[in-house]
This record gives sequence, C-alpha cells and structure tokens, in this order.
Amino acid sequence: MTLLSRLASDVQLMFRRPPRLQYGALCYRVKKKTNAVEVLVMTSRDTGRWVIPKGWPMNGKCSHEVAAREAYEEAGVRGKIESEPLGSYTYPKALKDGLKVICKVQVHVLEVSEIVKNFKEKGERKAEWVSCDEAAARVNEPELRKLFLLFKRRITEKLQADSPKQIPAA
Repeated sequence: MTLLSRLASDVQLMFRRPPRLQYGALCYRVKKKTNAVEVLVMTSRDTGRWVIPKGWPMNGKCSHEVAAREAYEEAGVRGKIESEPLGSYTYPKALKDGLKVICKVQVHVLEVSEIVKNFKEKGERKAEWVSCDEAAARVNEPELRKLFLLFKRRITEKLQADSPKQIPAA
C-alpha cells in the first residue's frame, strides 16, 4: 500500500468514526422579582469562545450526574439537574495532540440554586448570566443556539403555566 493510499484510507476512517461523546449543562436561574430567565455562558479555556459547562464521561456516573459535576467544577453552580437531556449539539474539538475530533454534547438542564465562591476552575474562564437570546447570539455552534431557543420556549411555557391565574374583576 502506498503512502498516499494509506493516508487516504486513514482520512476516510477518521470521517467515519462516530463523534466523541460529552455531557453538558444548560444552567439557568429565574430572577425572583422580575421572573426573568437567565442562562449561564462561559468562555472556553483554550479558544475563549462562549460555551456551556461540559465534560467527558466518568466511570460510574450517569450523563446528568457528569453534567452537574462539570457545572460545579467549571462554573461553581449547583442545583437540580434533569435526568432527561434537552437535546444535543456537535462541535469540533482540538485535542492536546493537535488532532481535531467531532464531539457530540448531550445537554441536560440544570436549575441553579447555589453559586459558590471557590471552585476548581475559578479564574480560568469568564462567566456571565444572560438572556436565552443573548446566549444564542454568543455561541458559535448552530445546534447549541437552537437548544437555547428551545429552552426559552419551554421555560416560558412552564412559568406561564405555574403563575397564578388572574381572576377578572366582577
């Protein structure tokens, strides 16, 4: 086999390989006074692009447990995580050896109830609470944009259903 044909074969295998799987958390909070929903976005350590907390699978942990742990380690937030994913998105990840691989991130929704001052990756990233629309505008991945907008629709419907019904005046 010539070097060129071997290289072509390797490239074909690389493109056929299934994406690597990660687990992420779409973290949100509802402002008590205004009922405004805010989501957490943060910068990645390597490229500085806007992302959500995410990480690789961990032995003995379910996907939603990994997502919750990553949210705590990367952003210092804790709360109630949904076991069913909201959806997923893909992105190209540059590995330490320089190889780029496609990663699929399964995203779980986390309702934040606590923000801690000290956490593992404090100071390594910039984090901001923004509206779903602002988060969708900041991220590069089109599928993640769609997840922020899907979440916005879902949480808006939930908040409207949960709000006390107004009784018309007689």
